[in-house]
Amino acid sequence: MGEYRYTLVKFLRDWALIIGMIVGASLYLVYHAIPALHPAGPMLEQIAKRVQPVLLFIMLFLSFCRIEPQQMRPHKWMLWLLLVQGGIFVGLALLLVFCPGLPLRQGVEAAMLCLICPTATACAVVTGKLGGNMAGVVTYTVLINLLVAVLVPLMVPLIHPMAGLTFSEAFLRILAKVFPLLIMPCLAAWLVRYLLPRFHAWLLRFPDLAFYVWAVSLTLAILMSTRAIVHSGASGVIWEILAASLLSCIFQFWLGRRIGRRYGCPISAGQALGQKNTVFGIWMGYTFLTPVISVAGGFYTIWHNVFNTWQMYRKRKTDEAARQVLNK
Repeated sequence: MGEYRYTLVKFLRDWALIIGMIVGASLYLVYHAIPALHPAGPMLEQIAKRVQPVLLFIMLFLSFCRIEPQQMRPHKWMLWLLLVQGGIFVGLALLLVFCPGLPLRQGVEAAMLCLICPTATACAVVTGKLGGNMAGVVTYTVLINLLVAVLVPLMVPLIHPMAGLTFSEAFLRILAKVFPLLIMPCLAAWLVRYLLPRFHAWLLRFPDLAFYVWAVSLTLAILMSTRAIVHSGASGVIWEILAASLLSCIFQFWLGRRIGRRYGCPISAGQALGQKNTVFGIWMGYTFLTPVISVAGGFYTIWHNVFNTWQMYRKRKTDEAARQVLNK
């Protein structure tokens, strides 16, 4: 019985991401296929919207607990990644301003959203699992959110003018989204570290807890992404947006790793550029672009989590092979 339980736990731990993705998509498709469940939809949506930020807060709080404050300092690779995200976003925005009738415009806007979308709050968890520098990824997450808060209000109104929405209002909207889920967990973790050292030490006894919280959060993210895709109502451009999100994902993981390799941190830089806060990206799409463009965030959720699952599988196999060599 003990061996069976160990095998089950190991299976769930090893394949948590794929299981979360399948469960999230399946839950929404089952709900969509059964009309009797539809009256509960608004209530379930509110529950999901309230629970997910709490899970993200807990996950990031646990990640910050494992990082020494002095470890959070800028590195050269971060400057290059900021230039890549900001530079390409501004370039594509100006292209649409001067060529408003550009073919595949929705695809370009989807690529813009995928490129400027900030690093996922869960990125530190995955980076730690892959053997990267968690502190570096968290530092970059703070920096890219600040850049997004400036660039999006500056550039997006040139493409989609919004009556009555000034730069300062858009800036404050983004900060209101960023601050509770990025700065507050950091402050809470540091307060616990210095004021409640015993509780902090107890939390450190559960190194995989943040990963499991993320798996649950991922289930909700995939559920909401599936909902956005099903209700996009724009089948003519879905393939265009799908392709743009996939190419953006491949490009960012590839370029991030290539830049990071020059500074000895391919895992951290690759994850920082490639793994996105797609919930925030979907919100940006709805708020500043158009609802159909926000679907790009839903597709990107699938792509980067499939890639993360493959990376973690490869890392697990490498570690198992190394242990077998040591045991011989």
